[in-house]
Amino acid sequence: MSEERIKVNYKPLWKLLISKDMSKGELRKKTSIAASTFTKMVNNENVSLDVLVRICCVLHCGLDDIVEIERKTIF
Repeated sequence: MSEERIKVNYKPLWKLLISKDMSKGELRKKTSIAASTFTKMVNNENVSLDVLVRICCVLHCGLDDIVEIERKTIF
């Protein structure tokens, strides 16, 4: 029997920050995201939708511009 695992990946966010010439620290300040939450994102852990929406508002983008969903089938 197989099981599907779903993980988030924030690679698109880091690439977007580079293209906008913005540091992670700058983004954290502009969005008032806690350092611990930002650490979760660096480690590709789940964060609240509210955090993602705040990032999208600051960067003027959509969720799909900052998050990838990875699906992995485990047997």
